[in-house]
Amino acid sequence: MERKQTRPLKIGKMAVGGNAPISVQSMTNTRTDNVDDTVAQIKRLVDAGCDIVRLAIPDMAAALAIEQIKANMQDVPLIADIHFDYRLAIAAMERGIDALRLNPGNIGEAEHVAKVVKEAQKRRLPIRIGVNAGSLSKEILAKYGGHPTPEGMVESALGHINILERLDFNDIKISLKAHDVPLTVKAYQLMAQTINYPLHLGITEAGTVRSGVIKSAVGIGALLAQGIGDTIRVSLTGDPVEEVHVANEILKSLGLRRYGPTLISCPTCGRCQINLVNVAESVENKLKSMKTPITVAVMGCVVNGPGEARDADVGIAGGKGEGLLFSKGEIIRKVPEDQLVSALFAEIDKLNKEANN
Repeated sequence: MERKQTRPLKIGKMAVGGNAPISVQSMTNTRTDNVDDTVAQIKRLVDAGCDIVRLAIPDMAAALAIEQIKANMQDVPLIADIHFDYRLAIAAMERGIDALRLNPGNIGEAEHVAKVVKEAQKRRLPIRIGVNAGSLSKEILAKYGGHPTPEGMVESALGHINILERLDFNDIKISLKAHDVPLTVKAYQLMAQTINYPLHLGITEAGTVRSGVIKSAVGIGALLAQGIGDTIRVSLTGDPVEEVHVANEILKSLGLRRYGPTLISCPTCGRCQINLVNVAESVENKLKSMKTPITVAVMGCVVNGPGEARDADVGIAGGKGEGLLFSKGEIIRKVPEDQLVSALFAEIDKLNKEANN
């Protein structure tokens, strides 16, 4: 699909915007000044396929911890999430952070904003302006009928952008998030028509894994399908590693990323004579730790299985007491039912070794 071309920038060594691939972002939920826990969680996020990690910086202890965190995670782009206190932004930059998430209009006095921008310019660090529907100013809300609107969100973002541009700062990324999917989509569509800065996509406060995955997939997916978006975050209540898995699946489903295995499994019907749900879940869990971009099929019957999943690198199709192991639509051999999963992973191991040689 054709993507909207945006102004390129770099977060650490990670290219964002322009022709760069869409990157996956998440945020730690540890106390940032607990360095050991934070570093451990960053490593888990990176292992799951996360490209950029954001850290909450609520106080000076968190800002000071950045130096030690960076020492342990030198190659991972880290963003400091700053609200209100410009001194935290300065301290974060002095200790090696790769980018800031802050709204200059919330920093306060113009001289404080200028100090932050001067330090960011010196270090070539980008700033993400993040507008949330739930935190629009009273003036914006009053202008647009007392409730969040796409136009109000864009106007709020443009106000923050104007502050930075007046200081000759253009390494800017924008986000416009709401928990309401149509509102979010319309705001990003309008923003994409207005500016060419990179856009960070997300549905904020999306909910738990069950509801949040659906809202995020619909909202983020709809925008990506229109060529809008340069980085994404799936915001879920729970382990942030799950956010990364979901974000990668969204990108994979649109052909925007090849990362890790893709699982194909059928919805089952009256022909199915194996416990396909258990088999598919078992296969999916085992695939989570893999990074090789292969397609694996788990099909319920031999009638349509190999044919419908002919593009899969490897797959299994259930039968009565036995099933088929197949690759690219061609049957390899019959396998007893209780050996289907082990036979499948023996073939997957072969593909992994071939891919890594």
